[in-house]
Amino acid sequence: MPMQSFRSFEHSGWSERDLCETYDATLGTVTTQCIGALLDAAHVQLGSRTLDIATGPGYVAGAALKRGAQPTGLDFSEAQVTLARHRYPSISFQAGDAEALSFADGSFDAVVNNFGTPHFPNPEVAMREAFRVLRHGGHFAFTVWDAPERAVGFGAVYAAIRAYGSLDVGLPVGPNFFLYSDPEACKRSLLSAGFVKPVVTVVPQVWRAPSADAIFDTIMNGTVRAAATLKAQTSQAQESIRVALRATFSTYGRDAGYEIPMPAVLASAVRG
Repeated sequence: MPMQSFRSFEHSGWSERDLCETYDATLGTVTTQCIGALLDAAHVQLGSRTLDIATGPGYVAGAALKRGAQPTGLDFSEAQVTLARHRYPSISFQAGDAEALSFADGSFDAVVNNFGTPHFPNPEVAMREAFRVLRHGGHFAFTVWDAPERAVGFGAVYAAIRAYGSLDVGLPVGPNFFLYSDPEACKRSLLSAGFVKPVVTVVPQVWRAPSADAIFDTIMNGTVRAAATLKAQTSQAQESIRVALRATFSTYGRDAGYEIPMPAVLASAVRG
């Protein structure tokens, strides 16, 4: 299917306010754990003109503001932009396309993107746009989930689907969700976009959840691509997947619930 179909699929999913709020309340507690490292990698500091692409509820932009930066947030979802404006009324947020930014060349000192890249139809185009709007010497940094065998929350779900259902459910074709879990893929794309001095690290993160079923429910109700895959399974397969996740996550049980490893891959580079 054409890439535009994937764009529409993602945009439609992330336009649902309830889904955005569920993601914010659950997986948002994980994705915020690497914000400090992300801003450090992009050299965001006092006075930095900073563009936060795929801002979601605006947490990264809000953290940049606390550093004394001058943040602007952008997201393709009006629902997310509304949430961000409500949370951080002093920051400028706008709806827009990461692959066709409306800003002039060299407008920013730093561009950041926290877990947005897997949702772009053409992530290398988005990187070239980030390069374009950066000043010379400016820094770009982005995060994605680590490989599924290490980002256990997602990895266990997809493994259970393969075991008890099917991953081939007719979703629009898009980039591999874990494409940039590979540090070498990050470096290749950054260099291809024109950046220099690419650096890739891993940031430990933990998903704390009250139960294994809560993780299943979050994937079902607070994501787009993974949720669509789960919802396409038969009811019998869904129940088998739920049972399999209880067994897999039992290893990570703690007194207060579960602590599931969900590390982030953090890549950064410089516009030379």
